[in-house]
Amino acid sequence: MNCERCGEPITENESFKHHGKLLCEDCYIGALQPPKTCDVAAVHAAKKHREMFGQTGTEGLTALQQEIYNYIKEQGKATRPELMAHFKLPEWELEKQFSILRHCELVKGRKEEDQIYLVPFDS
Repeated sequence: MNCERCGEPITENESFKHHGKLLCEDCYIGALQPPKTCDVAAVHAAKKHREMFGQTGTEGLTALQQEIYNYIKEQGKATRPELMAHFKLPEWELEKQFSILRHCELVKGRKEEDQIYLVPFDS
């Protein structure tokens, strides 16, 4: 069987039920405790961690996080639906990646008229 959220293969003893869906452990934890984009403690922890390892910019990010950041930086701004389509990501995965980029103070949300855009943090 496969996890109904991420599609990864799982065995029955590795599965967890959540709202009628069978999930792997990672997806189950993510469903119970989704990442919080605006989390002061997470921002502080990410900044201290990156400082401790001498990381700046996109250093220490996954390839996907770097690609999302670079896309937003090149475009100047992007909507969540645009990023989900471009990177072929489900909404929950984009939110997880955005939270990490936000905690690293690389990307933030900005409302323009009735639309919310993800923009470089320094803009």
